[in-house]
Amino acid sequence: MFQDAAAFRFVGGRVSVDFTATHGLRWRDPSVERIPAPADLARWFIAAGLTDLTVPVSAPTLRGARALREALYRLMRGRVCQEPPDRRAIEVVNRWAAKAPPAVQLTADGSAKRLVEPSAGSLLALVARDGVDLLGDPHADRLRECSSDTCTLLYLDTTRAGSRRWCAMEVCGSRDKMARYRRRGAV
Repeated sequence: MFQDAAAFRFVGGRVSVDFTATHGLRWRDPSVERIPAPADLARWFIAAGLTDLTVPVSAPTLRGARALREALYRLMRGRVCQEPPDRRAIEVVNRWAAKAPPAVQLTADGSAKRLVEPSAGSLLALVARDGVDLLGDPHADRLRECSSDTCTLLYLDTTRAGSRRWCAMEVCGSRDKMARYRRRGAV
């Protein structure tokens, strides 16, 4: 599933959580920056399903997007660790969430369609609003960090029992189970 360390990850369960995964392997120096250039952020918008159009992204917008991503990560990880919310991170998220999201309308077949070409800023506003909705909801208590020692991805645990341990069973879960199996065999 994740062969390439720089590949986008979509295991978070919400667009705002998936956006935090654009910075990976946070424990490693150097970590993995999955949106190193403006074009990469434009690709992420498409991969995340926010648009099917390549939107122009400027260098300042990319810097703002990274600041939003890190603010969302601090707030979400703080929730996981039961820490008080970071005030500066709240300000960053709220500033983005206050911007206008892309306009949508219902079509004759009942699906949603964007009215105008979205801008990078309006798509980031959509991500920020999703983060506000999630963090302000009781389901925020279902935010988790992957249990793998080599992963820092966050995800929303939607299992009935709330017992999901890994960002993705196919990758981190399998690695963990294989490592435990090997340890048992070595004894």
